[in-house]
Amino acid sequence: MILKLTRWQAEANGIRLDTTNGIMQIVFCTPRIARIRYTLDSDFSRKPSFMTVERSQSSNVQFKIIDHSDDLEISTELLTIRVNKTTCAFSYWEASGRLLTKEPPRGGKTLERTDVYRTIFDVSAGEVATDRGADGFRARAEGSNQIFDRTAYHTKLEFEWQEDEALYGLGSHEEGMMNLRGQHQYLYQQNMKAVVPALISTRGYGVLVDSYSLMSFHDDSFGSYIWTDVDDEMDFYFIYGPEFDQIIEGIRHLTGDAPMLPKWAYGYIQSKERYISQEELIDIAREYRERELPIDGIVLDWQSWTGELWGQKTLDPQRFPDPSEMMRQLHALHVKLMVSIWPIMKEGGDNHREMSEHGYLLGNQATYDAFTDGARRLYWEQVHAGLFSHGVDAWWCDCTEPFEADWTGQVKPEPEQRMLINTAEAKRYLDPEYINAYSLLHSKGIYEGQRSVTDHKRVVNLTRSAYAGQHRYGTITWSGDISANWETLRKQIADGLNFCVTGSPYWTMDIGAFFVRNQENLWFWNGDYNEGVADLGYRELYVRWFQFGAFLPIFRSHGTDTPREIWRFGEPGDLFYEALVKYLKLRYRLMPYIYSLAGAVAHRCYTMYRVLAFDYREDPRVHDIDDQFLFGPAFLVAPVTTAMYYGPNSRKLHDVRKMRQVYLPSGGWYDFWTDEHLEGGKTIDAKADLDTLPLFVRAGSIIPMGPDVQHTGEQPEAMLLLKVYPGQDGSFTLYEDEGDTYHYENGAYSMIEMSWDDTNRRLTIGQRIGSFPGMPEHRQFMVEIAGRAGQIVVSYQGTPVVVQATEFKVQGRDEVL
Repeated sequence: MILKLTRWQAEANGIRLDTTNGIMQIVFCTPRIARIRYTLDSDFSRKPSFMTVERSQSSNVQFKIIDHSDDLEISTELLTIRVNKTTCAFSYWEASGRLLTKEPPRGGKTLERTDVYRTIFDVSAGEVATDRGADGFRARAEGSNQIFDRTAYHTKLEFEWQEDEALYGLGSHEEGMMNLRGQHQYLYQQNMKAVVPALISTRGYGVLVDSYSLMSFHDDSFGSYIWTDVDDEMDFYFIYGPEFDQIIEGIRHLTGDAPMLPKWAYGYIQSKERYISQEELIDIAREYRERELPIDGIVLDWQSWTGELWGQKTLDPQRFPDPSEMMRQLHALHVKLMVSIWPIMKEGGDNHREMSEHGYLLGNQATYDAFTDGARRLYWEQVHAGLFSHGVDAWWCDCTEPFEADWTGQVKPEPEQRMLINTAEAKRYLDPEYINAYSLLHSKGIYEGQRSVTDHKRVVNLTRSAYAGQHRYGTITWSGDISANWETLRKQIADGLNFCVTGSPYWTMDIGAFFVRNQENLWFWNGDYNEGVADLGYRELYVRWFQFGAFLPIFRSHGTDTPREIWRFGEPGDLFYEALVKYLKLRYRLMPYIYSLAGAVAHRCYTMYRVLAFDYREDPRVHDIDDQFLFGPAFLVAPVTTAMYYGPNSRKLHDVRKMRQVYLPSGGWYDFWTDEHLEGGKTIDAKADLDTLPLFVRAGSIIPMGPDVQHTGEQPEAMLLLKVYPGQDGSFTLYEDEGDTYHYENGAYSMIEMSWDDTNRRLTIGQRIGSFPGMPEHRQFMVEIAGRAGQIVVSYQGTPVVVQATEFKVQGRDEVL
């Protein structure tokens, strides 16, 4: 049905539009953000949003309305929306008059009424089937009936995207899609799918859909649109940048800021499936220290509970006889502990009994109802009593998409079949309007619970699912239970980039993949290396995965089938061992840079793990690059994603070039390993032997580096190396705080702005802004300039210091600059 505008009325911060079929509303949250709603009802929904925070409805945005003969124009100083009076088709424009995007001429908003049913379970019948699979304990209620609940809408939001624009976002999915143009994606929560319903365009805008139901994205023969399954109304935000960082700032304005994670979380986290005892955990941590291999965290995976009491949030006293002493010993080694906790609980344990007595279990009588305030509070009380009170540092909220149902059988179901299987199962227990929101609410309970008992330990929560707004609860999302092969490694790069471009900053994956071997009777257990770590082919793959992981926001190894500790890949002097140690130590040397990026995430809405279009949006050559990324403002990283030495079963490869092609965007670049200066705007052949991750630094970068340390808390007053890469002006802000409290929220942190003046060859270390308890009042910086000989030590006491590059010599030559 084609809509026609019948009347309009100005409102606070926006306008109401009456049409021949329903009402629409445009409200400006800021001069660059518009909220747009459409309903066939007489008024708009008053349901609160899980996704957004209150500040999204800011007041006093200046706008104007111009009533033209053919269209209605609503404008702020940055963004204009034009509404065609004949069809109600929207188009979106920069203030300069440049078209951003538009709906089809006939109009792009469709609502279709749909009946919503809810499931009634016969609890008294006790018909609950349980089983155990590779993905954990499952419970399914058999006796149920569906009853009519209400009427809602399918919504369809169509666009006519421009020929030259690329689209990114929608979260982390297993297919490795980079540019989403020409693609189709189902959006529902599932192992290896983490949904964030945001699209970001190289035309300079973003779209955030406030919906929690099943969705689908299309840009194919069926059209170009976003469809939602069950909603009270159409509700979305249009965000103008034009730069990606500005769009991310807009998304976080709507959905909340990302808090600081503790400094240790940016170090190396060792995990496997699984450490089975208190003694083993401590022994592994101790061996890292004895070998002088840096580590900050270790993970206790599932089945830490007693016997078959799945989901019980206490440790088995036979294998973990003294949790408090275990934590004391780990902390004495400067190692933190992350423990796996589940939303599903098996009958027989105290946690299950308490949830059941309060009526806090969903229909399968096993999964707690994270949508209920009291259930979330009780869940945290159980976590606190059983684990946090003993000193546990972090949470691994596994299986936060608790109702997937397709992890079985030899053959992987087709995408549409998988969608139907999994969403049908979720809809049995959850309101169909909210099946994508479970992880968001579960994370909220953990965050608010821990914040309620202390401000001296920051929340760290590793989750397998995500949603828009979840980042404000101290979460990290990992990509699920992936398999060990080169194709998966390559796909992970794009999967993570499309997650982080949605405004959710913390993504990681299982370094080396979860499944290493192949089990022919299970479609998802399809690794290529049945000999595990003994296979030289797997060792090569693992090194490349580790190199990639060293430049992710969170650096974590995990998986089943084979051990993952560094020494399992050889001994000192061995090729694979030395390569792993090299990148492990490099991660720690870069910690001043990485933690400063974390500060920028929290204080300036920054994104660490960056698709190339963040900084080179207008270069069409970067739009489809899916195997390179930017790590902060300085680094361009090009992981190696093909075998060069060995295939599976240690089969030696011959005549394979140890090179890979890398596209360097325009501007000057440096090879990180050699300081060779390179001109951008072209593709180069980069050295890529096993020891070498192709790694480049942008001209104008200032990179602070620390000494070799064993953990992130070591040598806080150590001299830092400031390495400057000349060729253009640049700056960097060194951020520091206490490392693991929330005092930074009240201003307990410091920032030192550093700038490079390329014309005058001058580095300025600026005034320190702010302070925090324990801050080194005086420190030393060693300044080095890429391609120049020598280093200069600078004593810094919080006031500006200027270093002239004329004091350095060109390497191998006597004359000064």
